[in-house]
Amino acid sequence: MIRKLSPFILLGFLTACGGPANNQVRPTPGGAYPQQQQRSIYDDRVPDFATNNFEPFARQEAVAIALREWRLFGQPVADYDPLQHPEPEVPDFKAERMPGLWQRVGEYWWIGMDPGMSEGSYTGKHNSNGTAFNFRNDGHYAWSAAFISYVMRIAGANNRFPYSPNHSTYINAAASNESPILHAQDPATYAPKLGDMICTARGKNRDGIRFSSLPTGSMFPAHCGIVVAVNENGQPFGRQISIIGGNVDDSVAMTHVPVDTTGKLAGPDGISYDSRYPWCVVLEVLYDAETASHK
Repeated sequence: MIRKLSPFILLGFLTACGGPANNQVRPTPGGAYPQQQQRSIYDDRVPDFATNNFEPFARQEAVAIALREWRLFGQPVADYDPLQHPEPEVPDFKAERMPGLWQRVGEYWWIGMDPGMSEGSYTGKHNSNGTAFNFRNDGHYAWSAAFISYVMRIAGANNRFPYSPNHSTYINAAASNESPILHAQDPATYAPKLGDMICTARGKNRDGIRFSSLPTGSMFPAHCGIVVAVNENGQPFGRQISIIGGNVDDSVAMTHVPVDTTGKLAGPDGISYDSRYPWCVVLEVLYDAETASHK
């Protein structure tokens, strides 16, 4: 049986032969960006174009990546009330378990998680040991935060985004000013822009966590979607915006979210206009083009 050489041995060969070691940053088209980080054999799971920012981290890139993944899953739209929509027990039709798509979910985990996280080895139907889990237990392998992490990583956020299998990690990071590219904004006073994220708590915390509750100081079940459509003049389409999220109906799906005429998700009382989801926070993402103006 042919075995692969250890990456540490390969690195030794490259160094001894005068080749470039993997942790050397190569020149990139258009020059280097401030957030450029050193590569290492430990994070070779991330493509060079993302790690070394061949292009700036930009809204249009994050939106295009989210839309690409949505098209890959067949462009499903989930505009129902989840509390009135019980999940059907039809495992053969779960997109996350279908040929070609369970592997794609595995890529969300592998690229979205930091090296060393056991979740990085999950797929749409396998645990970290490569064993297929029962479809009824897929809640233990929810990949919506992995999807967000994947989009941010591939778009070029590098180590500025708090990659996690839990949405509450980056919600709390934004509310605590612990991420240089995330600002927590009140849904009652801030209109989401393309490439921002809107988030809601889930489960028993669904109605209890509001913007004033953040940061919570601990993890909580949540869900976030990336804003992919608003009107060019800043006014939402028909008083709604469009978001894309992962693991919605075991797929990458689009949801239309109601807003007011100024594009805000909630009224002055903080109550969400969306009767389905009590959106508690907007995560404003500071992409490279706007970073300087926030310093």
